[in-house]
Amino acid sequence: MARKAANDDPLTPLTLAVGQEDLLLDRAVQQVVAAARAADADTDVRDLTPDQLQPGTLAELTSPSLFAERKVVVVRNSQDLSADSVKDVKKYLGSPAEEITLVLLHAGGAKGKGLLDAARKAGAREVACAKMTKPADRLAFVRGEFRTAGRSATPEACQALVDAIGSDLRELASACSQLVADIEGTIDDAIVARYYRGRAEASSFTVADRAVEGRAAEALEALRWAMSTGVAPVMITSALAQGVRAIGKLASAPRGARPGDLARELGMPPWKIDRVRQQMRGWSADGVATALRAVAEADAGVKGGGDDPEYALEKAVVTIARAARSR
Repeated sequence: MARKAANDDPLTPLTLAVGQEDLLLDRAVQQVVAAARAADADTDVRDLTPDQLQPGTLAELTSPSLFAERKVVVVRNSQDLSADSVKDVKKYLGSPAEEITLVLLHAGGAKGKGLLDAARKAGAREVACAKMTKPADRLAFVRGEFRTAGRSATPEACQALVDAIGSDLRELASACSQLVADIEGTIDDAIVARYYRGRAEASSFTVADRAVEGRAAEALEALRWAMSTGVAPVMITSALAQGVRAIGKLASAPRGARPGDLARELGMPPWKIDRVRQQMRGWSADGVATALRAVAEADAGVKGGGDDPEYALEKAVVTIARAARSR
């Protein structure tokens, strides 16, 4: 989720949104615009790309008005501004105009770092909008969407939604909004499955779950559906690896430990501990070793080591499902 600096007044003279997650960047802009229009319904909003902010443009937009109108000036991809435009922005930062909020969107990184540093030195209110590359970050995002909407969703429902939708934050946000609008009471995984059944069945994690449960036919069916709907083979091998490793981790954990203690030790949420416990009933140590070898072979196969990625995945799924009954 977008992380904000301690200065969280959206009407401060300068807001700096840093990152490459488009949804979060857009929300940072929307928050400033909404606050400005709440203060003045006639707020003038100028949303500019780097090519539109020519030398002298910022001075023109921020010059005093006879009517003292409130204005929001948004500069997207500010790391791509020309050297002369960067000079204009830095000069403006030294003496910002009243009733004007400047919003700089910056990708972060080395390009345009001088402007980034100048904005921070000027005391910008900063909103972090980094790409969410980790499943745990997307899961936290979904929980935050429901929390912001004042709704309750079970941990299993949040995970099922991430599994079904994938990594696109806009789609995740849209799915949360739809569920909030359509469902009364607590949102659980059965509701998510009903709404997103086709997508959930195509999920790489569904393939992995059916395989480690020893349900070969269902795993193969889910695999073929996933492949036909464009799920990347590397995503499936990754999910298979996570599923088998989770079995191995829990199998080697101290017996009798409480779910909360195991969750901290193994790096899994408590609800997942319960799910993996159910999945590991037919597994043996030799079975885990066999399954890990199958995943490694499939991973090599889908990354160029074989001629048929789909066959490599099918072979791995069957081997894992058989290993799940090795006890």
